[in-house]
Amino acid sequence: MARFLIVVFPLASHLYAPVAIGQALAGAGHEVAWCGPETDLRPLVGDRARIYPTGKRYYRDYPDLGVAGARKLWTDVVIPATRFLLAPVDEAVADYRPDVLVSDQYTLAGALVACRRDLRWATLATGAMELTPPSWELPGHPEFVAGQLARAWQLAGLPGRPPVDLRFSPHLVLALTSTALTGAAPLPPQCVCIGPVLGRRPAEPVGWPAREPGRHQVLVTVGTLAAQHSDEFYRRMLPALELLADRVQAVVLAPAEAIPDPPGNITVLDRVPILDVLPRLDAVVCHGGMGTVTESLAHGVPLVVAPIRADQPAIARQVAQAGAGIEVSFFSASPAELATALTAVLEEPGYRAAARRVAEDFAAAGGAAAAVEQLAALAAGPDAGPLGCPQSENPSVL
Repeated sequence: MARFLIVVFPLASHLYAPVAIGQALAGAGHEVAWCGPETDLRPLVGDRARIYPTGKRYYRDYPDLGVAGARKLWTDVVIPATRFLLAPVDEAVADYRPDVLVSDQYTLAGALVACRRDLRWATLATGAMELTPPSWELPGHPEFVAGQLARAWQLAGLPGRPPVDLRFSPHLVLALTSTALTGAAPLPPQCVCIGPVLGRRPAEPVGWPAREPGRHQVLVTVGTLAAQHSDEFYRRMLPALELLADRVQAVVLAPAEAIPDPPGNITVLDRVPILDVLPRLDAVVCHGGMGTVTESLAHGVPLVVAPIRADQPAIARQVAQAGAGIEVSFFSASPAELATALTAVLEEPGYRAAARRVAEDFAAAGGAAAAVEQLAALAAGPDAGPLGCPQSENPSVL
């Protein structure tokens, strides 16, 4: 049995998959420890889990779209998080001495510490922006990211430039998707697609409406990081749902104050146990977050995707190309256009059939069980050897 240290990225949408993988590793008899904010991890991993706390800080939102938004993700979130996490991750590795470190691809501190200590590590690719970047829509972005990776390298006190792409371990990359969704997009050679990882989650209160005969059930969600954009989208989405009142029951995932007087066919809930309600749904309208999209498709549920920023346009395009949904404009789609798109995914059987094909491919990819197999093989295999990463000239930096 092996020892694994899982280093998480401090956003809720990035926690569920590593937690499920850690639970599966522990269930297979491996030893697992965590490095991340204890306030977020403890409710998910339980009282007995070993956590190396990093503390928690909040990062500025990056409302800009397109190239500006993609760059602010790095300058306002990834790089500050790297600076904040370097020391606690290094201390966790020094104390725990894992056989393998598992790190979210945006938690560069995990990659930097593993590289500095010649420790075998695996990357968990939780999104599509880095794995299958829409480079044609982001001119100059690859060069910008290379500069940010060099900056992270310097933050760790390491000389020269990084000999590896810190977003992708040269040993193993676990991608939470499959080729049924990514299509022909090239992936790193060390990448293994395991599909979405759907683990146990804490129970949450729900006031889910009973299904009314002859009506489809639909969930509308724009995620937790788009509050500054959501009100305008709701102002167009609610009339769209009213147009379909004779055919659609909708649950809108939003704070009650965001929709104070919903139409009769709409229920507003501030949270739902998404994995519990997905089997009841006929369609999901969402912003294109990787978690929401892959969890929906894992249940064979077709989508209307209204992407906002970051990797969401790329994910929306993948959904459309797979035939499992329709992409619409988050910022300009009219109520009639939204109603037309939702009607299509509900009533044209090809969309659900395509969603089910993706679900079958996800299931075949193996999820948490595949992750355990790959990680155990990495831990048990021959020494991967040093990466040629020079030692820090100033170890106190870490």
